Amino acid sequence: QVQLVESGGGLVQPGGSLRLSCAASGSIFSVGVMGWYRQAPGKQRDMVATITSRGNTNYADSVKGRFTVSRDNAKKTVILQMNSLKPEDTAVYYCKARAATPDLVFRDYWGQGTQVTVSS
Repeated sequence: QVQLVESGGGLVQPGGSLRLSCAASGSIFSVGVMGWYRQAPGKQRDMVATITSRGNTNYADSVKGRFTVSRDNAKKTVILQMNSLKPEDTAVYYCKARAATPDLVFRDYWGQGTQVTVSS
């Protein structure tokens, strides 16, 4: 089984910064794409940023130039650095990883979510 544990959410004023971390653990053979998604109240869960094991990144248009995703393959962690935060960034942020256990089957795994609130 694979577990994803997130940390780093909280309350921040508009224009501020937060850093989210997510660590994968468990019986992992390989980790593929990792990324962050968010869900605001009453809305669907949307992709924020993803990164492949080779470092190729993809961002939602709404966060380009403000958020940066990175990863440490050896530590099986993914980081989301969020700058110039806006009230509309308020949401629960979820880490997602595509990983293979020793049976060599890739599956998607989700973290428990961390709240990010941007408010003055």
